[in-house]
Amino acid sequence: MVLRPIPAFSDNYIWCLHDGTDALVVDPGEAPGVLDWLAAERVKLKAILLTHHHPDHTGGVPMLREATGAAVFGPAGEQLPEPVERLCDGQHVQPLGLDFAVMHVPGHTAGHIAYYLHELDGAPLLFCGDTLFSGGCGRLFEGTPAQMWASLSRLAALPENTRVCCTHEYTLSNLSFAQAVEPDNTDLNDHIRHCRQLREQNFPTLPSSIGLEKRINPFLRAHLPVAAQAASLRSGATLDDPVEVFAVLREWKNVYR
Repeated sequence: MVLRPIPAFSDNYIWCLHDGTDALVVDPGEAPGVLDWLAAERVKLKAILLTHHHPDHTGGVPMLREATGAAVFGPAGEQLPEPVERLCDGQHVQPLGLDFAVMHVPGHTAGHIAYYLHELDGAPLLFCGDTLFSGGCGRLFEGTPAQMWASLSRLAALPENTRVCCTHEYTLSNLSFAQAVEPDNTDLNDHIRHCRQLREQNFPTLPSSIGLEKRINPFLRAHLPVAAQAASLRSGATLDDPVEVFAVLREWKNVYR
């Protein structure tokens, strides 16, 4: 089974899995690049997995469905291009014979879900949409800091070798902010150098891993003293509750340049 990202727009990735015959794609915001890829690989699109309703993740669905007849799966309770097989937390879906567990991870949107595959070629796989980014997390458009912290904590509890397939190439921007929070984090500083080299060669910085994100991502580290200290300095108040720390970090990131 081959995993690869198809670039879309300026910084989106449409993740694809295929076995040489059949394929699935995740969050296709546009269709032409996917159709070109299907033709080049000579594979048939069988399934489309959606994590949430934002147009840059769903805009290509009608054209792809019309061109390929692919089945579409997505979160219950969000407005999506119908028809869609609706999924709730704890359910499983088996495109291409793969067994994905559905995880409700609200925060970025109210109904956002992630797809977790326990094993593929020796390691788990996570399609997390805009909930978790490498070095960052999604903005809170519909959820609360408590919801997003709970969602991120749930993802952080997955095995450390889980491959994290985010849907945006935001990594260097996120790591710049992470460095403002933790300037002395050697894992972070090493990873920044690595990601700069990748982007200089126009390679993606993804997938990441849960283990790496726990070492470098401030939004997974809001329970640690180093993050609490940074958030306290930012807010001017002594903070020790992870949700409060997370909320300050997220607001800080919203205005960080």
